[in-house]
Amino acid sequence: MILRSELAEDLPPVTCDRVQVQQVILNLLRNASDAMVSIEDGLRQLLIRTERADGYCVRVTVRDAGVGLDRESMDRLFDAFYTTKSDGMGIGLSVSRSIIERHHGRLWAEPNDGPGATFSFSIPFGPGASREQIRQ
Repeated sequence: MILRSELAEDLPPVTCDRVQVQQVILNLLRNASDAMVSIEDGLRQLLIRTERADGYCVRVTVRDAGVGLDRESMDRLFDAFYTTKSDGMGIGLSVSRSIIERHHGRLWAEPNDGPGATFSFSIPFGPGASREQIRQ
């Protein structure tokens, strides 16, 4: 597996519970890695990116080249106890979304144009960022 990082150097500090946000990032990385386990004939690439988003937020993105997500899965991914893994419990993404929302942010998933999926979350860094600005 190839791990690439594109980490912005000029990001403002975000006020958050560091341990909780670390757990979200670890969950997304673990899910991305798990999604690529069965890939045999393609390049297993995992990208983690940080960037400033919409002027008010810091965005963290985890993109994999795994099996991807079907439409049914996309609609239910963040539901408690829903899982696409044979040995999954279905709580990781639900808890992750709750953590990010408690930080006035949002967590979402998108299918890639090619193989895999992309999960992103954004957290506001300034006290002036409203929920409406973050959701755009």
